[in-house]
Amino acid sequence: WADSASIEAVNQLLLTGGLATQNTSFFFLGCYREGETDNLNPLWTSLCNNNLVNARSTEVKLDCMDEHTLNTMMSETLCLSPRLTRTLSNVIYHKTKGNSLFVSRLLRSLNKEGLLRPSLSRRRWEWNMKKIQSRGLPDDVAMFLTDSLRELPDKVQSALFVLSCFGASSESAFVESQGLDRNMLENLEIAVAEGLVDKIDDQYRFAHDRIQEAAYNKKPAHKRSVVHFKYGLELFSLLLGDEDTSASASVLFTAVNQLNLGGPPAVQDKSHYITAAQLNLRAGKKAMEMSDYETAYSYFDSGISFLRKKHWQQHYALSLELYSLAAKCAFTNGDHTSLKLLIAEVVVKAHFFEDKLDVLYFETCALAISSRLPESIERGVEILSKLGIELRGGGSSMEACVQETKDLLSDYTDDEILNTRRMTDPTMIMAMKFLGKLELGMSQIMPGSAPSVMQRIIQLSLSHGMSPVSPIGFVHLGSYIAKLGDINEGYHY
Repeated sequence: WADSASIEAVNQLLLTGGLATQNTSFFFLGCYREGETDNLNPLWTSLCNNNLVNARSTEVKLDCMDEHTLNTMMSETLCLSPRLTRTLSNVIYHKTKGNSLFVSRLLRSLNKEGLLRPSLSRRRWEWNMKKIQSRGLPDDVAMFLTDSLRELPDKVQSALFVLSCFGASSESAFVESQGLDRNMLENLEIAVAEGLVDKIDDQYRFAHDRIQEAAYNKKPAHKRSVVHFKYGLELFSLLLGDEDTSASASVLFTAVNQLNLGGPPAVQDKSHYITAAQLNLRAGKKAMEMSDYETAYSYFDSGISFLRKKHWQQHYALSLELYSLAAKCAFTNGDHTSLKLLIAEVVVKAHFFEDKLDVLYFETCALAISSRLPESIERGVEILSKLGIELRGGGSSMEACVQETKDLLSDYTDDEILNTRRMTDPTMIMAMKFLGKLELGMSQIMPGSAPSVMQRIIQLSLSHGMSPVSPIGFVHLGSYIAKLGDINEGYHY
């Protein structure tokens, strides 16, 4: 499956192509199993969205081969007339039901066992029909592949298991760099010769996902989790001293994914709980830099799962950062249920009120976008009050707030205002965020109180430094001045 970020990129290309005036075309080819899509599946959603941007999509249903098609394939493969291959193809069809993967693996198996072989004397392929008919085969393709994997040497089976732990494919350089098995590449070449793995441009790729599943399921689940965690730690050791390159980011994601596949039950050394949590925090931050907040949230959530009891006392800074960033991603993703749980945890466990400001800000934002703007404003005013920032009630008129603000600004030249230092106090920066949110909210439902918020934004900007919210205050000051009749002076701000 393509991940959600890749599908979103495809959607953006389709949207751009659909709205572009020039004759630009894209061609995308994908596949999925019937019965594995539903209305919530990202692929199905993508296909439905294509209709909105006039992108044509064609669904081609690939069924199993019928008897005639299978006989035609056998005829062309063995270079014999269809009349001669019909009896063999009938047996093959009966055993495989026309499944192309099953047919391919069965023919390879028959050839390996000498039941289907070239005859030098007759200069054609020949087969032992009675033995083929009596050959017992499991009904399930995965079981058949598992049986064929058992025939491989143990080292080759181990190499295939390692490869399956990292997904459907891996670069040969990446496999070699792991140091997990010195002879792993040689063993994978044997798997390539057996047709289980394809090697394309120095990349090893399973010939089919069912083969990957069969190789992966060679070990029980509890042993797989331990192996995943072990590989994650070994990959992490490759990152030491090389943390700022694009290649290191790829290794970081791979290492953390392995740790998370192992999960907390796979930890054997207690110190590795914190190592895994720290790496998930690091991977989540990297995903946020790429604007992939869904993946980032999954990393933060996994990092939290590695924290043990009393983690708020023993690893306070790590716990606070994981929960706060997880809350930010949950808010961005629209996951309000998870957001409430994360906020509640931080509000109860955080040692200082200032440490709660991040999640409380997301709470006010979530209330605002949930059509609960009055509650959002009330919550924001309450939080600012606890920070010592009191807002005037509705008694001060817009004229009074504007005049007082203009009197304050009269002591500064334009150059002095433009060159005001940046705000550095973290608490004040968060307070400005709350004020900016209040200014926008009050302008909609409490326009009489909004000017006092504008006044506080400008006062704090001049006394503590400019923040990204400061322009909101000056813009609203200009709009109020223009509303009072002086458009030119309003435009000045």
